Amino acid sequence: MKKQILWSILMSISMTSFIFAFSETDSDDQSKTPVTTVKSVNLERYAGKWFEIARYPNRFQKKCAANVTATYVLNGDSKVDVINECLKKDGKASKAKGKAKVADKSTNAKLKVRFAPGWLSWLPFVWGDYWILELDEEYKYAVIGDPDRKYLWILSRESELDDSTYQKLLKKVEVMGFDSKKLVKTPQNG
Repeated sequence: MKKQILWSILMSISMTSFIFAFSETDSDDQSKTPVTTVKSVNLERYAGKWFEIARYPNRFQKKCAANVTATYVLNGDSKVDVINECLKKDGKASKAKGKAKVADKSTNAKLKVRFAPGWLSWLPFVWGDYWILELDEEYKYAVIGDPDRKYLWILSRESELDDSTYQKLLKKVEVMGFDSKKLVKTPQNG
């Protein structure tokens, strides 16, 4: 009798472990290559205005139709003011102000960004990951993403990015496990 009970318990644990292991497997298999950042970012050089060349569609930019930019202003002590602007579908301008803080001070390549009011900044879920995945040596273009591969942006200092560079960046994000087909190009009208 004890052997039957022990056998039943072991079988239940084994089956539960088996089911749990397969339920955690994602069909997209995002474990291809880990999402990595650049080795180092000079925040003084990174600061300034960036044009959005392409992005993964997301809920917080739904109304943005064109002319999307992000401006970063250093605010001392590893803090950055963030100003996102765009032209909405109705032709009106939209502006969102946020804050960023460096999450990895050894590289400055991992930041946390929030657009929630300051009095909510103590809540961890108002901060989103902002990882600099690729950065031109001259700081002319950058690829931004997150470790979960839910968000992706291609940014440039100019309103246009030449197609050969864009194609090169698509290949790099694909190697990191991002789906480049999900990227939507952003119209920039000067």
